[in-house]
Amino acid sequence: MLAQYNLGNMYAHGRGVAADARQAFYWYRQAASQGAANAQFTLGVMYANGQGVRRDEVQAVEWYRRAAAQGDASAQNNLGVMYATGQGVAQDDAEAVRWYGLAAEQGHALAQYNLGGMYNSGRGVPRDSVRSYMWMLLAADAGDAAASANKAIVARRLSAREIEDAQDLSRQWRAKGRIDV
Repeated sequence: MLAQYNLGNMYAHGRGVAADARQAFYWYRQAASQGAANAQFTLGVMYANGQGVRRDEVQAVEWYRRAAAQGDASAQNNLGVMYATGQGVAQDDAEAVRWYGLAAEQGHALAQYNLGGMYNSGRGVPRDSVRSYMWMLLAADAGDAAASANKAIVARRLSAREIEDAQDLSRQWRAKGRIDV
């Protein structure tokens, strides 16, 4: 399984072999079919982008879902994106928040940013600028450039006390690794 995934990587990136997206897809599929979450996630990306296979958002969701069910944070985030945008599934903000939340709780910076955006706009959750700012702080601290830029926009709507509350929540999250989403 690991060897198949690695062979897929070799074909995907042209390492030791000529780059060939179809061959990469074939080997990733072999590993994914045996339960390799990283290969399942990669198949989701390939289906979503039409790399080595015809673009198919429904198949992308299926492979993201398999990897997400195994706890793959990148797959959980991407599944959240699919639900937020209605790609391959019916658009469902609450389901997007659920998947973003699972990935965010694992420290996935992009999911933290996405979750902050959902709280900021009140999509799938009640609008909560303090929670929005908290998640954007965490994402920015993890190096997400968009979060760094957007946290200032959210902060403009907050009082000094609310900013302090968001900072406290982010410190609690770092200490415990979890805040209820």
